[in-house]
Amino acid sequence: MPSTVLRSGDPVVTATVALLTEFTRGFAGNFVVRLWTGETWEPGTGPTPFTLVLKHPGALRAMFWPLDKMALGEAYIFDDYDIEGDTFAYGLWLWHMVKFKTGLTFWGKLRVLRALLRLPRQKNPRDPSKAGRPDEATHTRAADKDAISFTYDLPGEFYRLFLDKNLQYTCGYFASPDEDLDAAQERKLDYVCRKLRLTPGEKYVDFGCGWGGLVIHAAKHYGVHATGVTLAGEQARWAQKAVDEAGVGDRVKIVLTDYRDFKHPGAFDKASSVGMAEHIGTANYPAFLGTIFDCLKPGGVYLHHCITLKPFVPEPIWTPFADKYVFPNGELQTVLEVQELAVQSGFEIRDVENLREHYVYTLENWVRKLEANHDAVVKLVGEVSYRIFRIYMTGAPLGFKFGLYGLNQCLLAKPHEGELKLPLTRADWYT
Repeated sequence: MPSTVLRSGDPVVTATVALLTEFTRGFAGNFVVRLWTGETWEPGTGPTPFTLVLKHPGALRAMFWPLDKMALGEAYIFDDYDIEGDTFAYGLWLWHMVKFKTGLTFWGKLRVLRALLRLPRQKNPRDPSKAGRPDEATHTRAADKDAISFTYDLPGEFYRLFLDKNLQYTCGYFASPDEDLDAAQERKLDYVCRKLRLTPGEKYVDFGCGWGGLVIHAAKHYGVHATGVTLAGEQARWAQKAVDEAGVGDRVKIVLTDYRDFKHPGAFDKASSVGMAEHIGTANYPAFLGTIFDCLKPGGVYLHHCITLKPFVPEPIWTPFADKYVFPNGELQTVLEVQELAVQSGFEIRDVENLREHYVYTLENWVRKLEANHDAVVKLVGEVSYRIFRIYMTGAPLGFKFGLYGLNQCLLAKPHEGELKLPLTRADWYT
């Protein structure tokens, strides 16, 4: 039976608890709700790994207003409610809520709407300077540069507070769920290099090179001459500094440019993009893949590493929040679309792998590090930005865990009269 410590008899408290009872029916876990009055309520019995803190009488309405797809995320970042304790246990309740909302009939939705209307409309003040960036739904050069700057030109010191030592803002490659993040990301870098079968003296280009970790690793451990391409000015400066500090400036070049302006026909033996394709847009995929195809020598190989959407399902309901606050102009394709576009661009598909579980473990590590460094993060970017990243990275693992998202690595090759001179097996990838 649910346990309560309700004393005030406040009708708004009663209405809020009634709604919470409706929302949590069938939820297998338990948690504590602490109301603005100081009273507490639990939906069930057993351990309570997190506390949902409702800051004012209108908090639940701010969270679940059905006509606003960003309500739940914005209510958190602007402090209508807070999460204390295990963030990922809260995430499981969110997943329950997604299923609850999608399972409602028309009359069920109407009933919930009427119940929410009985709650006050009060919201905590919204800071216009933290209003995010509206999705332009376009991928012109100017729009892409603006979107990339919004996402990646936060201080590099901020990303150091939750990423690994090589600043990999893409999933690691874990030997076990509890492996250290640095080790998993180092293994990912090496896995990309092994899949490409990099050899000393080859020319290699990485599109969307981030803070330079992959091109530095490839130069140091595989002896290639590497070029990193990025559109983010802060990343380019940080990457160049990392190249200099690693002592590989004679073998690594960082280029600040739009991929559409990178014209080097037949100049490279190998190429990759790791976590860049999500920013390209479906309409621009042919231009992106065409640029990579053109810059490869005949017989060259390209590794395409990207988040994909499960085929034949709508985008998750949290996508508008991510578009506005985290990845403006982000756009996912299915792995079927990626392969079709690759073939249309002239590539031959050699291998496709799904690493989605690895992103669950990566995001869990990022959130734990972010939370552990709360004070330092707030000092650098402010409380609202801390909350944006915390809530986004709490929800994102659910998509990977339950299969809405994939993380696909597609190994593509530029044919040369049918010959690619690739090994007959993948055995060398795993030695």
